[in-house]
Amino acid sequence: MNCKTKDMYDLTHSIAAPVLKDCEYPWEVLPKIGDFIKEIGPKLDREVYEDRGDFIYIAKTAKFVNEATNTIIGPCIIGPGTEVRPGAFIRGNAIIGADCVVGNSTEIKNDIIFDNVEVPHYNYVGDSVLGFHAHMGAGSITSNIKSDRTNVVIKDFSTGEKIETGLRKIGALLGDYVEVGCNTVLNPGSVVGPHTNIYPLNMIRGVIPSNSIVKNRAEQEITEKN
Repeated sequence: MNCKTKDMYDLTHSIAAPVLKDCEYPWEVLPKIGDFIKEIGPKLDREVYEDRGDFIYIAKTAKFVNEATNTIIGPCIIGPGTEVRPGAFIRGNAIIGADCVVGNSTEIKNDIIFDNVEVPHYNYVGDSVLGFHAHMGAGSITSNIKSDRTNVVIKDFSTGEKIETGLRKIGALLGDYVEVGCNTVLNPGSVVGPHTNIYPLNMIRGVIPSNSIVKNRAEQEITEKN
């Protein structure tokens, strides 16, 4: 099963590299995000980051389209040049990299979001890791808890391999340069390899190999009106 951290991400593109490099699999970082922010936040360069209190550290060059409409709960780091649009809800334990877009009515919770990631329109991203230059289309979401509330198991349906995570909440692990189409649902424990394109209106589960194209087989039928 090819879903190890070293195969999914270029760690030079995240401030979270020190904690990720010690994780064989990327989901192992999820319980560590909050403590890591509390550890490195006070050490961040004050020429670059502003300490907003409550373990909230925001780069001075971050752009807020209408900050009065945003809710940001710590621990949280928002990197340089990142744009936060109206209605964004950042619920804590969130590391958002440089030059990202957190869009209108987008919710972020317990995530590592690498540099240059876009979650720009009506997205929910919970308990997830999004790699460098990943993009989630409008309305695409990560589902982070199973309906029966049991622990998430990472499954490779092509080989039958399974990994018991011991975690009840895991959203999606998106490798570098993953493109997720509009209104796609990433089921709990979805792992998408780098440079993969997921077409709109998909329901993703299990491990998707790198350099893949994922599309559903629904066909559009057009008939002439009577």
